Amino acid sequence: MLRFLTAGESHGPGLTGIVDGLPAGLALAEEDLARDLARRQLGYGRGGRMKIEQDRAEIRGGVAKGLTTGGPIALWIENRDWPNWKDRELERLTVPRPGHADLAGVMKYLLDDTRIVLERASARETAMRVAVGAVARRLLAEFGVSIRSQVLQIGPARAVPGDLADPAVVERVEASAVRAADPASEDRLRAAVDAAKARQDTVGGVFEVIAFGVIPGLGSHVQWDRKLDGRLAQALMSIQAVKAVAIGDGFEVGGRYGTEAHDGMTARDGTIRRLTNRAGGIEGGMTNGEPVVVRVVKKPISTTAAPQPTVDLATLADVPSQYIRSDVCAVPAAAVVGEAAVAWVLADALLEKLGGDSVREIHANLESYLAQLAIRYQRPRIAT
Repeated sequence: MLRFLTAGESHGPGLTGIVDGLPAGLALAEEDLARDLARRQLGYGRGGRMKIEQDRAEIRGGVAKGLTTGGPIALWIENRDWPNWKDRELERLTVPRPGHADLAGVMKYLLDDTRIVLERASARETAMRVAVGAVARRLLAEFGVSIRSQVLQIGPARAVPGDLADPAVVERVEASAVRAADPASEDRLRAAVDAAKARQDTVGGVFEVIAFGVIPGLGSHVQWDRKLDGRLAQALMSIQAVKAVAIGDGFEVGGRYGTEAHDGMTARDGTIRRLTNRAGGIEGGMTNGEPVVVRVVKKPISTTAAPQPTVDLATLADVPSQYIRSDVCAVPAAAVVGEAAVAWVLADALLEKLGGDSVREIHANLESYLAQLAIRYQRPRIAT
């Protein structure tokens, strides 16, 4: 079983990650993690924290001579903002911010200081999740799986989706500060961020993550907790500020007829192929060989410069919320975090399906499985 844990606080010394269950023999270097960590820090509408941090994950265990050992992998990300906080005398925070974990957290743990909750609940934790996801992405790449994302909406502004199977489109998305596939969409999404900033507000949106090259048969239909769509939804819903997850056309299919909601099949050249991919590559809790598609709704960031009504826990007086440094929009960055979540779930499901303690053993198992499927399934190949 593949599993991970993270530890650390937003303004503490740094973040720790432990990855357990990775097979031996996988080439893994810190540079494999650096790209995704840098992508997470980008995006139109980010705040001052990203000007301070220059996230880089150190591999402190589980890798020898550039290859995974089969033992736990230890990761460390330094918080560069820590020196600005470590010697401060921090006052107790008693005014919970609407939309945050503040009030629920102090009630759960019987605390009198919301700072203790917000330090761990902060989206700063996703830096380590992206590093962990990059480890999973490296494993998936070894077996022909690539993962890409784009932003579909920011506030009321919608983007025209691009074909993420096209490397040229992916290049445009990666060059865009809002992860949009075309210039007109970029202008609309930027304008939505600017409008929110002008009113001292924040804005959310929708992003899409697609995994290409995923073999059929990951996940299972036999128990609720083994269904892959459920596992993906849980991982994505655990990302801070995410409020909804759809697999494939899930947001739209409730308004369609059955004949308009499913994916017909045809036999060509001795293999079965789908005419559409409305199911997002998952049927009955299992991958069906089509690209895995998820769409995710991220709410507006809860910390707003414009005050919101709340209560001072020390006096129970109605007071305005306090402003703490924050982003205006983090949807493009959230898409990168979403990639990490999808990569983690698919890597876990791949190891569950194929088994093996080493990369070489897993390759042999994959070749055997694909050989048995060859009469029914032709694995799509795209540039990674």
